[in-house]
Amino acid sequence: MKILFEKGKQRELLNKEKEKKNLSWAGFAKQLNLTEGRLKSFYYSGILIDEDIFNNFYFKKDYEKFIIKKLNNNWGKSKGGKNSLGSLKNIKIPGQSERLAELWGILLGDGNIQRTSRYKIGVYNIKVTGHLILDKDYLIKYVKPLIEGLFGVNVRIYASKDTNALNLVADSRKIVDFFEENEFPPGDKLKNQVRIPIWIKKNPKFLAACLRGLYDTDGCFYRLTNQNSYQIGFTNHNIQLLQDVREGLIRLNIGVSKIIHSRKIVTTKKSEIEKFYKIIGFHNSKHLNKIKHLF
Repeated sequence: MKILFEKGKQRELLNKEKEKKNLSWAGFAKQLNLTEGRLKSFYYSGILIDEDIFNNFYFKKDYEKFIIKKLNNNWGKSKGGKNSLGSLKNIKIPGQSERLAELWGILLGDGNIQRTSRYKIGVYNIKVTGHLILDKDYLIKYVKPLIEGLFGVNVRIYASKDTNALNLVADSRKIVDFFEENEFPPGDKLKNQVRIPIWIKKNPKFLAACLRGLYDTDGCFYRLTNQNSYQIGFTNHNIQLLQDVREGLIRLNIGVSKIIHSRKIVTTKKSEIEKFYKIIGFHNSKHLNKIKHLF
């Protein structure tokens, strides 16, 4: 059974339990026999908590009075799945590969995973957003078929009203479940401090592919002002992800600066830029068209 609490009480309960046990999120998750991503989805994304987990909490009796309703585990699939966009669609479950690692990087950069699973409401999707003009070819010709090929689903495209944004969306509860079960929780990536997973870090080919996805979305290549030299930059406000990217470049023997102002790293030497181009490269034409003329 799933438990629906009064607004804000589930997060409050998790906070009290974590503080009572004096544990990190990782330690708290381990004690509950959950992945850290799954636990954080209960906290940040409002995923309804399981009754068997709640029954083991120290503050269980104090919070029973805040329970609105107990729901069957398959409540979101009721009425033929009408309450959940794509929740019952069959998908392919991809194995670990360079293509999956690259999509992981794309989602870490300009992507978002959404799970809204309140009573009588259910929206589940992954979304990648880019510039309507500058990223159009990359999103439509590369990212769209990449997602469709990996998961066997259709990806819809729409331009945002009042902005210059182009969005790719794959509606599927099973895709969201797949990422959540593999340490990529839905919701705010900055709050969740989502990082490059171990399975990618330990394989150089997977790591290069993931970094390509990150740099295609959150990276830039530019000529330095009044100089005949260039830089590859990467900017992100998730300091742990930024550290992962920097350590990944070093692991691939590519020179990189220290973290600048807690949000940026750069590669400047032409020899290191050439190594980046050969080992990682770009699939986004807005970067590729600039850099390929140098080598």
